[in-house]
Amino acid sequence: MTPAKSAGNFRLGDLEVTRMGYGAMQLAGPHVFGPPRDRQQAIAVLRAALELGVNHIDTSDFYGPHVTNQIIREALHPYRDDLVIVTKVGARRGADASWQRAMAPAELEAAVYDNLNHLGLERMDVVNLRLMFDVMGPAEGDLEEPLTALAELQRKGVVRHIGLSNATAKQIAQARSIVDIVCVQNQYNLAHRTDDALVTQLAGDGIAFVPFFPLGGFSPLQSSALERVAAECGATPLQTALAWLLQRSPNILLIPGTSSVAHLQQNVAAAALRLSPEAIAMLDGIGARGD
Repeated sequence: MTPAKSAGNFRLGDLEVTRMGYGAMQLAGPHVFGPPRDRQQAIAVLRAALELGVNHIDTSDFYGPHVTNQIIREALHPYRDDLVIVTKVGARRGADASWQRAMAPAELEAAVYDNLNHLGLERMDVVNLRLMFDVMGPAEGDLEEPLTALAELQRKGVVRHIGLSNATAKQIAQARSIVDIVCVQNQYNLAHRTDDALVTQLAGDGIAFVPFFPLGGFSPLQSSALERVAAECGATPLQTALAWLLQRSPNILLIPGTSSVAHLQQNVAAAALRLSPEAIAMLDGIGARGD
């Protein structure tokens, strides 16, 4: 069994993916803008991910912009039959690297076709609508217009499945009344547990939950309890944090990103780490204690 497959699989609609995936955001330049410092290393990371058994890559054409999708195409096209590529639409980048809302129907349609063109695909496996009612985090807003636009692209055959990113429970409920939702991509990790109830609810409904910032994002997880458990397990703290997520719920899919092959190998190895009930209990308390 390849390392990524040791955590098992889950389904995105009719697509089966390894629960340990790869997020391509870090393949762009600093602040997810412009080209990477080392394009050949970025290509090597993508190829290594597939060699390690990963068959789920998360990307977006607003990474760079366009940069990560162009690198994915250079590294992996023609794509393996079992490779699932998930993208996001709903935002764009300003010339100053700012993140801006782009959720109008015409903007969403253009973004989907940009992803297809830069990746060299005729149909996207999954398109997540990144909600940008507030750039800094989830905020309520009506989804009927943008989701109707994506549903029309699904009807035309250029989008296979639809998901949400940065969504509230109310928005997820509204979305599911409009289209089938196969995944939700929200911030979630050991220390950021706002979506605990949502993870459990989606698991019961067979919908994938894909944490972004699984390792803390721009402020990496730091916890004395995490360090103690990691030392007892013979793993790094970040491997332990990923293992906790995989054991938290069977519908959690991980997409940790990196521009380093060595770091990628460490991340994927976390799929084989099994935490004891005592270790899980100690880690469960981190979000409440804030340590």
